[in-house]
Amino acid sequence: MRAPDAVSVAVEQGPVELSSGRLLFVDDVSGKVASVPLADASGPRRLSSLSCKRFYTAAGQGLCLADASGPLPGAAAILVDRGLAERRRVEVDGVPNRAKLSADGRMASWTTFVTGDSYSQAGTFSTRTAILDTGTETYSSNIEGTRIAGVKTVNDMNFWGVTFAPDDRTYYATMSTAGKTYLIQGDASDESAKTLRENAECPSLSPDGKRVAFKKRVPGDGARPWRQHVLDLTTMVETPLAETRGIDDQVVWLDNDTIAYGLPGEGIWAVQANGEGAPRQLVPHASSPSLAVD
Repeated sequence: MRAPDAVSVAVEQGPVELSSGRLLFVDDVSGKVASVPLADASGPRRLSSLSCKRFYTAAGQGLCLADASGPLPGAAAILVDRGLAERRRVEVDGVPNRAKLSADGRMASWTTFVTGDSYSQAGTFSTRTAILDTGTETYSSNIEGTRIAGVKTVNDMNFWGVTFAPDDRTYYATMSTAGKTYLIQGDASDESAKTLRENAECPSLSPDGKRVAFKKRVPGDGARPWRQHVLDLTTMVETPLAETRGIDDQVVWLDNDTIAYGLPGEGIWAVQANGEGAPRQLVPHASSPSLAVD
């Protein structure tokens, strides 16, 4: 996070609410959840009092993944209402990394790093990924017990970056084992999954449920060795996006044609999902975008 006096952003007075058409994000200057209208994303932002490392909104609800407030290291997954008032808090181990809600807000998932601080080098980290079904109150604090079809369970398995299908049962996520990563399709109800393809991380399902955006490891920058792609789940054909910089993020879909993501120090950007066009900056000094949709 930047020091408060390092940059200056235009701020307007007003409540930060999960109102349709507003882009929610974490303000890099303050670490607070903020918002702008998507139609004027570069304009003045509104700041809330809610501090998060990752934030995601769906169906008038929000999920804030924050550092723990106590003296010991840890994190908290905080479910909030439309006005960002806390509804529920789950204390978890580790460093905040990823947060996601299903489209109807029922399913929540978050990932924390427990040891190490990066998955750029395989085998140097450990994650904890949880799934909470707020409808049935079913809570899995760590999905490492998931049965993977055709894969022998080993001690080095890690999971991260969950994204939910509209049925509130099917999800996609990353699994790593033996130095490789896989896109998996899981079933939250019976705790089973199958692998779909290798070399895919941090998936994000499109609003129409037909495609998954993901980051793929490619030769290049050792610190951020990924390029974003979109995978057609019917044909399994992948399309590289026009953004060629290494994006270490679980991107979001603003609609079926547009993907948004954060770049450290460079704000939130957007690019077309079909691989055409050029990246464009949406919001400077910001990260962890998601679009409020009623």
